[in-house]
Amino acid sequence: MSNYRNTIERNAERFKALSNPHRLALFQRLTHCCAPGTACAITEASRLSVGELGAGLEIAPSTLSHHLKELNRAGLVQMERRGKQVICWVEPATLGELAGLFTPTTTE
Repeated sequence: MSNYRNTIERNAERFKALSNPHRLALFQRLTHCCAPGTACAITEASRLSVGELGAGLEIAPSTLSHHLKELNRAGLVQMERRGKQVICWVEPATLGELAGLFTPTTTE
């Protein structure tokens, strides 16, 4: 399979995962590295525990886990177990790839 086709399929999976409102909310929480009105670098993107991510979303823990698993499977969210906690984050390269889809390319 061509690299172009692989890229198209990977991006389709990403957008499919983000089409769920709860997953989009979780992804957005992880991509906002600081409080509104302040500035930060993308390398400072949030690393939150599953509990912190789910706070205020009114999602059952099992449903939250399912949504995070789907985001991880789509390559949007990274997860690492640290003792009893699972920490989640979005790699800056992933955000760069997604942003690149909306950046016009010029042909010379």
